[in-house]
Amino acid sequence: MGEDRVRRFVESLERTIQNNYHYLKETTEDFQKLCRLITLEKKVPRDIIIDIHKINKEIQDRLAEIKTIQQILQGKYRQYYRRSLLRDKEIMEFGSIAKYCYSKFEYTLTQIEAVKKSRERETLPKVDHQRKSFQWFSSKENQVSFIKNLRILMELDYEPTPEVIGEERREMTGERTLSLFLFNGDSHSLDKFQTQIRLREHDVIERSDSNELRGVMTHLRKADSSAVEKIFQHFMENKEFTRLKCLLLPIYSQKDLEVDISYLVKTTLQETKEGEVKTISV
Repeated sequence: MGEDRVRRFVESLERTIQNNYHYLKETTEDFQKLCRLITLEKKVPRDIIIDIHKINKEIQDRLAEIKTIQQILQGKYRQYYRRSLLRDKEIMEFGSIAKYCYSKFEYTLTQIEAVKKSRERETLPKVDHQRKSFQWFSSKENQVSFIKNLRILMELDYEPTPEVIGEERREMTGERTLSLFLFNGDSHSLDKFQTQIRLREHDVIERSDSNELRGVMTHLRKADSSAVEKIFQHFMENKEFTRLKCLLLPIYSQKDLEVDISYLVKTTLQETKEGEVKTISV
C-alpha cells in the first residue's frame, strides 16, 4: 500500500473515532437522564426500559469499535497517528458514566421486582404458623440454603447419652446455633452496609427490598447471643449506619421455628430505635 493510501486509510479510521466520540458526547447525558427515571417510587414505562437497553448496547458497541481502531493505529500505523490524549480521556469518562448508570439501572430493576414479589406474597392466603416461620428469605435459593443449614444444625445437635448428666449435659446444649439477622432503614445506608459486611461460606444474606436486608449466620461452635450482638453493635457504631435498626434472633433448635415469628419481628422493629441492636428470644 502506497504512503498516500496509508495516510487516507489512517484518516478514515480517525474520522470513525471522531464520529463515535461525538455520538458518545451527545448520548451519554441523555442516557444518564433516562436511567434516573427508573426509581422504586415510580411505575416504570416499558418503552423507557427498552430504550435504555438499546442505547447501552450502542454505547458499548461504539466504545469497543474505538478501542479496536486505536489498537490498529497504535500498532502498525503508529507513525501516521496523532493521538488526542484529551479526547481519549473523555471517551474513558463516557464509558465509566455509562457503566455506572447501567449498573444502577439494573440494580433498581432487581429491587422493583423484589418489591413486586413481596406485595404478591402479601395477597396470598395465610399459611399455618410452622410453615410461615421458615419463610425468612424471599428468594427460593436463599430459603433452600437456610433450610439446609437448619437441617445440618439438627443433624449435628445430637442427644447426649444417658451417662452424660449434670453440667456436662447442660454444656452440650446449644453447641451449634443459627443467628437470624435483619437490618432496616434507608436504602443508601443499606447499600453501603451490604458492600462492607463479610460473611462466611455457609452464611446467607438477602436484600429483600430497598429498606430491608436479611441474613443468617451459621455457628458450628457454641455462640453466645450476647457475643453475636456485640459484633453487630460494632457495625452500628459506624456513623454511616447509625440510621439503621438491627434485630437478631438466635435459633438453638427447630422448636424455635415452630412459632410464627413474623409478628414478633414486626412489633419489635417498630419499638427499635435507629442505631439500636435488639436480640429477640423466640
